[in-house]
Amino acid sequence: MNNAKPTTPRLKTPTDLGANATKDLSAALNGVLADTFALYMKTKNFHWHMSGPHFRDYHLLLDEHADQIFAMTDVIAERVRKTGGNTLRSIGDISRHARIADNDAPYVAPDDMLAELREDNQRVVAAMREAHDVCEEHNDIATASLLETFIDEAERRVWFLYEIGRRGDPTGH
Repeated sequence: MNNAKPTTPRLKTPTDLGANATKDLSAALNGVLADTFALYMKTKNFHWHMSGPHFRDYHLLLDEHADQIFAMTDVIAERVRKTGGNTLRSIGDISRHARIADNDAPYVAPDDMLAELREDNQRVVAAMREAHDVCEEHNDIATASLLETFIDEAERRVWFLYEIGRRGDPTGH
């Protein structure tokens, strides 16, 4: 009888990027992934707890934003794996890497929700730009291309959240 423990094959996706590239790309992308999960949860939190005269519009907008943010998560995680790395594995792992602060307040005013989400989306854009720099350093054009699309989507969310918060231009321009 063989009492040897079965060995689990290591997750080592073949890539031509090299060990340093895999390490650097995984670190950058896992940071973006953690921020994306944190932003998704905060967006859903504010979606669920929206109130006030613009409830329907804001509720629907935040649901649309949350869907878009969540759709990024699988693409980012799979890109980490395609480049030879390992990705986040748990809520704890996400919390250790996320740079987006939680908001557990029992009540947040709608305008404050929108402003906070605008700032958080801007932080995610900055993190994606930093990850893009890592991609350029290692000539990872596929990941850079994905990040460019995600940056554009996040900038659109920032734009919408900014315009909603402006309440129009009092000078009429």
